[in-house]
Amino acid sequence: MAKPSLQASKEGQRLAAQSLKLSGITKTDLSHAAGCSRQPVINFFKGVAIEQGLFLRLCDRLGLDWQMIAGLTQASDVIVTPKSEKSEGEKVEGLSGSEEAEDIDELVRSLRQTATESLYERCGTMRVLDMSQPVGLGDLYTNVNILEQVSSHQRRPLQDLLAQAEAGDFDRLGFGQVSQPRVPVMEAVAQHKKLIVLGKPGAGKTTFLKHLAIQCIDGQFEPDRLPLFINLKQFAENPNRLGLLSFLSHRHLKSRITALSETEIEKHLLQLKQVLIAGRALLLLDGLDEVSQEAHNWVLREIRVVSEEFHDNHFLMTCRVAAWEYTFEQFTEVEIADFDADQVKAFAHRWFANKPMLPQTFLQGLAKRPRLAELAVTPLLLTLLCLAFEVSSSLPSSRSELYQEGIETLLKKWDSSRGVHRDQVYKKLSLRRKKDLLSQIALTTFQQAQYFFRQRDLEYLITHYIRNLPEASDDLEVLQVDSTTVLHSIEAQHGLLVERAKRCYSFSHLTFHEYFVARELTLNSDNLKETMARLADQQALQPRWREVFLLTSELLRNADLLLSPLAAKASSLLVESSRLQTFLADVAQQAQQPYFAGFKPAAVRAFLFDIDFDIDENRAVAIRLDRRANLLVCASFLTRMLEGVGLEDAIARVRQYDQQVSDPLKQIAGCKSANEAMMIAIEIVLDSKKLNPKEDKKLKDIIERFHIERFQPETADAEAIKDVADAARHVAKDRRHIRQKWSFSDGEKQLLKQYYRTAKLLVDCLYSDGCMLEPDRRQAIEKGLFSPTVASDVN
Repeated sequence: MAKPSLQASKEGQRLAAQSLKLSGITKTDLSHAAGCSRQPVINFFKGVAIEQGLFLRLCDRLGLDWQMIAGLTQASDVIVTPKSEKSEGEKVEGLSGSEEAEDIDELVRSLRQTATESLYERCGTMRVLDMSQPVGLGDLYTNVNILEQVSSHQRRPLQDLLAQAEAGDFDRLGFGQVSQPRVPVMEAVAQHKKLIVLGKPGAGKTTFLKHLAIQCIDGQFEPDRLPLFINLKQFAENPNRLGLLSFLSHRHLKSRITALSETEIEKHLLQLKQVLIAGRALLLLDGLDEVSQEAHNWVLREIRVVSEEFHDNHFLMTCRVAAWEYTFEQFTEVEIADFDADQVKAFAHRWFANKPMLPQTFLQGLAKRPRLAELAVTPLLLTLLCLAFEVSSSLPSSRSELYQEGIETLLKKWDSSRGVHRDQVYKKLSLRRKKDLLSQIALTTFQQAQYFFRQRDLEYLITHYIRNLPEASDDLEVLQVDSTTVLHSIEAQHGLLVERAKRCYSFSHLTFHEYFVARELTLNSDNLKETMARLADQQALQPRWREVFLLTSELLRNADLLLSPLAAKASSLLVESSRLQTFLADVAQQAQQPYFAGFKPAAVRAFLFDIDFDIDENRAVAIRLDRRANLLVCASFLTRMLEGVGLEDAIARVRQYDQQVSDPLKQIAGCKSANEAMMIAIEIVLDSKKLNPKEDKKLKDIIERFHIERFQPETADAEAIKDVADAARHVAKDRRHIRQKWSFSDGEKQLLKQYYRTAKLLVDCLYSDGCMLEPDRRQAIEKGLFSPTVASDVN
């Protein structure tokens, strides 16, 4: 006896295909989920009869009503032909107000039904940069905020911008920070019927409009309106030069248009006009900045005509902030704000939704890399970080490669991936020359500690650069006009320079400013060896230059050009003091004790150098040189806290602890930081009988205060661990020093701090992922660290 079967109706096939697209899965995925081969699934979508049970399972997997898909019940959203056609401005004669309202309601419902498939196809998914496949918009969309006053329209003096970023506070310089409050974008949309949404490149303008279109068609936002999404670039390039209304009508009909007669197409246009006359449309006009210069005036005129003639409708238009130079009197202008920490978090959780452990790992990685976190405030660059993280479940260790990718994305890939070819008003500048120009601006301003600069100063630097190009004008006025055009082009097209207030500019991110400084130093120096020597001598002690050193060490083909003079700079700080040289000799001699066997000598010397002075509680240099130095961190704590336990005995104890722990992740040598090592040290000390009751109580109070009983590396909270470690160190400092024979003056302490910080910079460069250095030179530099030096060696 044949099994009962079912088949999808024509409308059921359409709904099933639509549901499959929105789900983001393939037919093969669906066959696996339903427990069948691929062929019955193909038959299902073709309307061929398949076994009834399988039909029900497929509908269930797609979230569909099986009776509707089989055509056994009437769909509620049947297309209804309007009872009457009205020309613009006409009422339907013979109908009362309520009948006419019912007529328009019916028409809007009908056109919304017609638009659904097309709108989902154009707005329901997104694919940016190197995504292997599109993702559902709803899977990734993160709510955005806006600034009610556009940044570049604010008349703020340069001094105010600098006051917002305290001198020397370079990690929180305020790039992208704003003093005005952020407002949820939907509040602005609800408040203004005509809204222009401005934003920097990659700020999420198009994604927001697409989200709004889907929300509307799904009935979650203005369900009584007809959403009309239009890409203004496509409108400007339509070969038949259709007017905006005709183009909207054609886009609305989409694939059905070839099967319709001219009369039916004209009828649809009249229906669309009826909806617009009634003020029942939501017009979403995307990407005015992507329209070519030739079509600009025509597109603007079309928008003005439609927005003025059908003014009762809801209009939203997007444009890059630097490309906006028009006045639409009835429109309100707002600017999309950078992501805040909560939005970055929400985006990460959506991106890695199928991998529950990754969002937290990604966010913790960002927290440890503030320069990368700075980029994450821009959705496009946050996407770039997520893509990079997805490959290896860790953030790239090579800063320079990631920054270069981000800059390439803004300069070239972002527009080209969407088929946008902007007017190159500075087309004489190749990609290399654009980078050279930005690099020259970056170095000149950075050397003068200028992070915000006046427009006239920026234009002067641009003029100085372009006057040396082939075919550049000799006329100073022409050059000045060209420099203004170039500046506005860089801002509008790439967003690497941003107008923070009226005629006050900065790089979009401090990270990019620093990258371009390093690029200029390494690629455009007449004498690279002299440039690197001068950089090391003049800037090694300046904290704001730290990131430039790190990037430069990665960009150099031979990092020794920078690292050798940097090592010499460190040595020169102590070479004139015989007492400090004696201290270094003592450190070097102590490091040769047998109980330090198995550790890198340079790591031991770094540890002993700072064992009593706490220049760096994180012992970053020692641990960077040798992860096993975490054992020395533990041993130092034991020596301070336990009665009668010296450093040699303490090292033996922590070695024994690691030998008894089978899981490498829980061993001291496997700790990721000195803070984690301190957590284990606290456990060892509390288990010891040599801890006096007073200190025992202090440590237990700390554990209770921060609610951490045992250290679990897989679930460890970095901030909580730091708090516990710092509190425990404070207790240990009150106990005793380990090597008490040295006492230094304030001047000597200052020199020791400068030496340590320069050595740390050297080691960070030495161990950066992109640092290219021959092994023997690497060993020689390590050998010289925290070792006594004579003046002749430095010279």
